[in-house]
Amino acid sequence: MTAIGKKRRSTFSILGQLAILVFGVAAPFLFPAYTFQIAMLWIMILFALTWDIMGGQMGYNSLGNILFFGAGMYISAVVQIAIVYDVAEYTAAFGAIKIDFTTAQYFTGFALGVIMAGLGCAIFAAIFGSMVFGLRGPYFAIGTLGVALAAGELVGGWDYVGGGSGISMPVYPGDVQPRALFFYFLCFISAIATFMFLKWVYSGRFKTTINAIRDDEEKAEAMGIHTTRYKVVAWGIAAFFLGISGAIFGNMIGFIEPLEVAFPTITLGIFMVVMSLLGGKGTLWGPVLGATLFHLFKEVTWIYLLGWQWVALGTLIIVNVVFFQQGILGWAQDKWPEWFGIVVDEKMSAEQETAREAAQ
Repeated sequence: MTAIGKKRRSTFSILGQLAILVFGVAAPFLFPAYTFQIAMLWIMILFALTWDIMGGQMGYNSLGNILFFGAGMYISAVVQIAIVYDVAEYTAAFGAIKIDFTTAQYFTGFALGVIMAGLGCAIFAAIFGSMVFGLRGPYFAIGTLGVALAAGELVGGWDYVGGGSGISMPVYPGDVQPRALFFYFLCFISAIATFMFLKWVYSGRFKTTINAIRDDEEKAEAMGIHTTRYKVVAWGIAAFFLGISGAIFGNMIGFIEPLEVAFPTITLGIFMVVMSLLGGKGTLWGPVLGATLFHLFKEVTWIYLLGWQWVALGTLIIVNVVFFQQGILGWAQDKWPEWFGIVVDEKMSAEQETAREAAQ
């Protein structure tokens, strides 16, 4: 990459970050009726960014990352409740106790719940990683999918946390509008924190190492790279931020249950994969772009094409796979490499064009 290309790329990145910050801060005041929908946009961006750590940067296509989103919800719920009440009594179907959290109890429990959700999910990632990282390719994808599906069913049968009836979360001690802004900015901050952390960690050796695992894991091991260690760390990073997002989301909607809210594998679990592929996996900005476009498309189709929304989403996925296999950002880099500071050898480019014409 040339010096001019690097400078141009840096300028675009800075402008993009400033635009996101300005929009994120102003959005709930400019569009107060859509505060929840925009908050969900930040969660979707976090989903795409965390999935891309494994699927894009390291080449391990996990279909079970939603496990950590749901685990974060339940860890946070148990911590928030346990500091005031007995969890089993709180979740009893017959209502064994009168529920009453003071303001101090609520915010103390919420803060501890979010922290423990992130740390607990990172620990879960290390435990599950030791079991599934012996698998590769489609076997890894199916294995992680199985873990996520099993988690939903197991929690659904666990009466201590409410089983299939779910858990009503502690009520926010304030009015509706301050509550909406409180959770909106938590979603926004969590997405920004994820982006900035990944930008920092991708600027060092870590990104080079996990890219080497993606390109050829056997050669990476032969060079002395402890691939299992890096895989566990990468999954732990994704799990940490997903756990935090789960804790925030569970409190934001006020009620959690295992299959539709905490572990929605066939919806949000698949969406995070599609968003990263749509924007361009293996890049920092691709998941952000893909999540933004996908969320807008989803919201529009859910409003104006109700009953046909799944057909519309399926069509979007087909178009993405057929015409934009590298994602929108990858396609743009191939189409206009100079915009991204990429130098293309003219001789090699001419030979590739001749080969393409001969193949057609």
